Amino acid sequence: MNKDKKLKAVSYGEVLWDIFENEKKIGGAPLNVALRMKTLGCDVAMISCVGNDADGVAIIEHIKSLGLETDTIIKSEEFPTGLVQVSLNEKGSASYEINYPSAWDKIVLNAAARKLVTEADVLIYGSLVCRDSVSRFALEELLRNDVYKVFDVNLRKPHYSYEIIRKLMQSANFIKFNDEELLEIAAVMNSPFTSLEENIEFMAKETNCKALCVTKGKHGALLLWEGKLYRNDGYSIKVADTVGAGDSFLAALITSLLGNNNNPQRAINFACAVGALVAEAVGANPKISNSKIDELMQKS
Repeated sequence: MNKDKKLKAVSYGEVLWDIFENEKKIGGAPLNVALRMKTLGCDVAMISCVGNDADGVAIIEHIKSLGLETDTIIKSEEFPTGLVQVSLNEKGSASYEINYPSAWDKIVLNAAARKLVTEADVLIYGSLVCRDSVSRFALEELLRNDVYKVFDVNLRKPHYSYEIIRKLMQSANFIKFNDEELLEIAAVMNSPFTSLEENIEFMAKETNCKALCVTKGKHGALLLWEGKLYRNDGYSIKVADTVGAGDSFLAALITSLLGNNNNPQRAINFACAVGALVAEAVGANPKISNSKIDELMQKS
């Protein structure tokens, strides 16, 4: 990968509306990652599907206004734009009720989508989009390309199977978990270990994937990169809600690791700061200034 050029990324998966108690916001983990990577200076495109309805039109118009490529977001005449009911507990942690079937369950690749991935530096994909065979088959086709593959594990009961998760991990060059997801999947794979550090090493061997990270909420994150383990213990902030914080963390981490700044410790520090600032604001995609990120990093 040429470190002197702008990173070209393609994000594949769900685009939808997050429905909160008093408002709705555009979301979906792959879209959240893509939007944050765009603000961090990457050239980003989104492959997905929306309904041919008012919600779908609004999503495409919003994405266009932010400078993302939308020729690869197709419209479905049969299925509606995705909606997710978001519930927040007293600590701001989110739970989700995800409508099925939605348009993003039925992604069919067009020529533009196929071409985009062949020209990209990195392809980001998650597990939720694989709950339906149509979108899963399209992803499997894209994963055959020679591109750096980033798998964002995103376990949402009952929308996943361990067999599919294992296949997605084995296709990846980089895997991101949260702490609960890592321990759950490691247990299913008969890990004898209990600590996050040991299970990261275990998962790297089991999947033949050499780069992994695990987020730990307010306690920061761990990163396995080129055989070495890096950590950040988190930043002290007041949580508004956790929606999209992990997505922005991943966007910041991948942009740092694969872009011009290949410093793993600084990358995980930067990613934790970005994720914390998203959790401090309402919604998945708040605007965050470089000065705010630098200020938070310097406090630690």
